[in-house]
Amino acid sequence: MTATAEAPRALAALNPIQQLQAGQLPRRLVQLYVGLTLYGASMGLMIQGNLGLDPWDVLHSGITKHLDVSFGTVVIAMSFVVLLGWIPLRQWPGLGTISNAIVIGLVTDLTLSTVDRPDALWLRIVFMASGIVVNALAGALYIGAQFGPGPRDGLMTGLVRRTGLSVRLVRTTLEVTVLAIGWLLGGVVGFGTVAYALAIGPLVHFLLPLFTIRLPAATK
Repeated sequence: MTATAEAPRALAALNPIQQLQAGQLPRRLVQLYVGLTLYGASMGLMIQGNLGLDPWDVLHSGITKHLDVSFGTVVIAMSFVVLLGWIPLRQWPGLGTISNAIVIGLVTDLTLSTVDRPDALWLRIVFMASGIVVNALAGALYIGAQFGPGPRDGLMTGLVRRTGLSVRLVRTTLEVTVLAIGWLLGGVVGFGTVAYALAIGPLVHFLLPLFTIRLPAATK
C-alpha cells in the first residue's frame, strides 16, 4: 500500500539481496509483519466505518461491486497487477514488497469477517479516525523495516526515477486516476477520503523517522 511522507535519510537504497544481508534481521522481520498486519486491520476499520476510503481502496471497493470476490482478494490481485508495471521500470521487488501484496489483503478480509459495521455515526467516526492513525503507524513500521516499498509506492518512485517528474506530480496523477476510476465503479468516496488525504502525510512524516531501523548501508 501507500505512504505520503518524505523518506528520511536513514532509508537505504538496497536491492533484495542487500535487504536480507543488511543486519538486524529478526527485529526488522517482526517490525515488517507487525506493520503489515496493522495496515490490513486499519483498512478493515476504515471500510467498516463506511465514511470514505483512501484513493486506492476506493478503486478496490469499486471493483468488488462488479466481481464476486472479497475486498482482500481484490487488494492482492491489484497488487500483482501493479507489480507488472515495475517490469518496464526495471525494478526488483523485495521481501517487503511481496509480503505487502499478500499479507495486507488477507488481514483486511480477516478484520472484515470479525468486526461488525456499527450503526451509530459517532462510532463510525471512531472507526475512521482510528483506522487513519493505525494506518499511518503501520506504514511507518513496514517502510522503516527496510525490506522494499509496497507495490503502489514502488510504482510511484519508479515512475519518478524514469520520467524525471516530481514526486508530487506523479503521486497526484496516480491517486487522482485511481480515485476517479474507483468512483466511476461505485467505490466508497466520502468525508473519510478527504480526512485520509489531509492526515496521512503529516502522520507518517512524524512516525517514519521514529520507526526507521538504521542500517550500515544507510549511514555511509
